Amino acid sequence: MSSDAVTKPSAESSPRSVAELLCVLRGGGDLATGVAWRLTRAGIATVVTELPEPLTVRRTVALSSAVTTGHVDIEGMIGRLGSTGAAAVDLARADPSRVVGVVVSPELPDIGADIVVDARLAKRNIDTSISDAPLVIGLGPGFTAGVDCDVVVETMRGPHLGRALWSGAAQADTGTPGVVAGRGAERVIRAQNEGTVRWVRSIGDVVDDGEMLGTVGVVPVLAPFSGVIRGLILDGRDVSRGLKIGDVDPRLDASACHEISDKALAIGGGVVEAVLWWSRRSR
Repeated sequence: MSSDAVTKPSAESSPRSVAELLCVLRGGGDLATGVAWRLTRAGIATVVTELPEPLTVRRTVALSSAVTTGHVDIEGMIGRLGSTGAAAVDLARADPSRVVGVVVSPELPDIGADIVVDARLAKRNIDTSISDAPLVIGLGPGFTAGVDCDVVVETMRGPHLGRALWSGAAQADTGTPGVVAGRGAERVIRAQNEGTVRWVRSIGDVVDDGEMLGTVGVVPVLAPFSGVIRGLILDGRDVSRGLKIGDVDPRLDASACHEISDKALAIGGGVVEAVLWWSRRSR
């Protein structure tokens, strides 16, 4: 975990200041959005890459929503969709402390990124390489610092959440969501069958235990307990059995549906710490 492990890049290849940096976030879900929030507050130009049909559940606090709407406002941070990677960079550079450029690009675009953050939370390394940028950061399980990235940021709730690890790996995935107000795995709604999702309730609605939220194909999706709907996958998406499609919060606070989570902000803090340390050491 020692920061003394920072060894790359050479001073000649590094930007002279944080204001010159360009960060590419692979993935625009709710945790990635917390990272983007911290980066923009530090004045670092940020671009998010996403799939053509994002599967985000917490859409009200996810930059991935810009893929379908073209524009999203999350606590004053604006995500704007660019037609190309270069266009997304221009959007971010124009107002780096407020605007994030978003581009549909399943592959890592060649846009001169100084920092690449794999924020897809796949629990495994899909295709990220330590050579993708001068500084490469992996979020959570599936990455090993010094092997397939330079830094790993811990995503597991607990005393190590948000720590920037310059050696070793994050804690292994337990497959069980963290407990919130006494509710753990049951908070997450997964598709019981494949089919098209159709919702009759919306994010932010208060629902009762067993209330119908919508359907996947012809199969009803029921609330697992009384609470607030914190997230729902986009209506009309075709989903596979077992895919996460919803999230219910037992705390009955509808305002939280529109706020970046404490977990996302903690992870974002770890990313910014790593970027600032690397930038200072590599000059």
